[in-house]
Amino acid sequence: MNKTIGILAHVDAGKTTFSEQLLYHTKSIKQRGRVDHQDTFLDNHEIERQRGITVFAEQGMFSYKDSTYYLIDTPGHVDFSPEMERAVQVMDYAIIIISAVEGLEGHTETVWDLLRKYKVPTFFFINKIDRTGADIDRVLKDIQMNLTEDVCHITNSLEGEIMNEQLAEFIAERDESLLEYYIEHGYDEQMWLKTMQIMVKENNIFPCLSGSALQDIGIEDFLEKLDLLTVTEHSDNEPFSGRVYKIRHEPNGTRVTFIKALTGSLKVRDEVKYKSADNEIAEKVTQIRLYSGNKFQSADKVQAGELFAVTGLSKAAVGDGLGMLKEKSEFEMIPTLKSRVIFEPGVNMKEALQLFHILNAEDPSLNVTWDENLQEIHLHVMGTIQLEVLTQIVLDRFNLKIEFQDPEILYKETIETATVGCGHFEPLGHYAEVHLKIEPNERNKGITFETVCHTDNLTVGLQNLVRQHIFEREHHGLLTGSPLTDLHITLLTGRAHNKHTSGGDFREASFRAIRQGLEKANNILLEPFYQFKIKVELEQMGRVLSDIQTAHGKFDPPKTEGDKAVITGFAPVSTFMNYSTQLASFTHGKGAISLVFAGYDRCHNEKEIIEKIGYDKNADFLYSSSSIFCSKGQAYTVPWDKAEEAMHCILK
Repeated sequence: MNKTIGILAHVDAGKTTFSEQLLYHTKSIKQRGRVDHQDTFLDNHEIERQRGITVFAEQGMFSYKDSTYYLIDTPGHVDFSPEMERAVQVMDYAIIIISAVEGLEGHTETVWDLLRKYKVPTFFFINKIDRTGADIDRVLKDIQMNLTEDVCHITNSLEGEIMNEQLAEFIAERDESLLEYYIEHGYDEQMWLKTMQIMVKENNIFPCLSGSALQDIGIEDFLEKLDLLTVTEHSDNEPFSGRVYKIRHEPNGTRVTFIKALTGSLKVRDEVKYKSADNEIAEKVTQIRLYSGNKFQSADKVQAGELFAVTGLSKAAVGDGLGMLKEKSEFEMIPTLKSRVIFEPGVNMKEALQLFHILNAEDPSLNVTWDENLQEIHLHVMGTIQLEVLTQIVLDRFNLKIEFQDPEILYKETIETATVGCGHFEPLGHYAEVHLKIEPNERNKGITFETVCHTDNLTVGLQNLVRQHIFEREHHGLLTGSPLTDLHITLLTGRAHNKHTSGGDFREASFRAIRQGLEKANNILLEPFYQFKIKVELEQMGRVLSDIQTAHGKFDPPKTEGDKAVITGFAPVSTFMNYSTQLASFTHGKGAISLVFAGYDRCHNEKEIIEKIGYDKNADFLYSSSSIFCSKGQAYTVPWDKAEEAMHCILK
């Protein structure tokens, strides 16, 4: 049986040490490394060992009883959440590590919410029970109150295949037929075990064990119960399908694509089909690798349920479905900051851009962009720690010294009123016209598209071309040049020319139609928001509520948990991103805060930001709201406010 398990936690909860113990107890590694000794098996990048944190999601392999396990150790620091999320999508089961001393921390709740989104069955391991201040019961109550009431502590409740009475009742209470059987006949070992396996897999219960990874307490017990309660089913008889979850590049430039096989099998020299930029690509696998740490063994064939890597796929991206799996994954962990790369004098910018494209393939959340007008490289990041790590990575891998401009907030733009935009592109030898209805969309839904254009006006192929151009890049708003979002765009009509329409004409017409429509609409600026949860002493609640209001945030009615106040709400990233430091200061480290990206909403200081950015909509070389027409062999430009009168399509 193949099982992929992921280890997740808030930073410093003991995740990597726990992973080392699992690998050691299954004889996958000969000796256990320690994070503080900089010799762990899975934190094998120099930058991870220097900093003592996991940056990259690395995998190990081990066998236990009748199963082969693929273990993924994920980053615990919030700045590397996108790397964690990419790994979550291929997990069969997850293990959340929680410190018995610190208890639930901010990032733990983020991890939990992410696992619920992907419906990944989850185990808990309460770690560091040997430390002063450890309190297993307190942590269990925190889990029940803040994460799930369906957690069951089984450290002393499940011996081999024998459950104690308390656990047996816990399971029966959550299954009506089992409860009736229990009342009439009592406990049946195999029936309860099978029911528990199903309930774990269906996310109805969440087993919890405790111990100390550093002191090797409870590890073997956890491993035994993990194996007992986890089952996977994979179809080997169907055609191959898989999911790309990681891309890496070797020093010689070889592109290595990491895949989870979901159905079927794959052999060396097999052809794999996938979509890239709406084009279907078919490429042959030249090598199959089974990785454990930074070492691998070559294989001729892999089956459903296995984690592996291949060479030969040149364009497959993180999240892509392969073979029979067509849809691409969408990710929730989205950076809210952007920064400009600062180079030393004399650096060839175009060569540097190619290096950053390599990093972008490995981490798509970077969203590396090239500003042709300013001759600058920009990227998106989660925080300052990520920038520090990127600086070192670029130096180590490419021998290139860089710095980063202080990160700035990533703003977006949308509209408040519906509009119709039209664009015409007709320089000599070209022809395309597009009419689009542009409406406000539901907040944080992004851009959606439909067409009501009659095929007498534009063929289905040309209508699809308009759609392709609308989604091929982020479009600039008029206020700050920030990306447009939350729009519903409808293709109303358009026109082509049998002789003169050629490649790119509908791109120009579509972009001009969007821009012309924006000129007539009421444009608004959006900023990213956090959903926060803050826990402080009751007497500190007033201070927190005042701080939230000062930060232009909103809060729900506070709740009390014993002598603690729990405050939830929303606040702008720009005003709240450093509040954890402030909170720690006046609560003397006893206050707890959880910050989760909650999407975009109306900017609280729109006028100030527009003035600060100073975007000139007429100087944007990528976009124009004017249209180009042709008369007597001469092209001429018509400004946006006169363009409708000159359009060739007449809308009734």
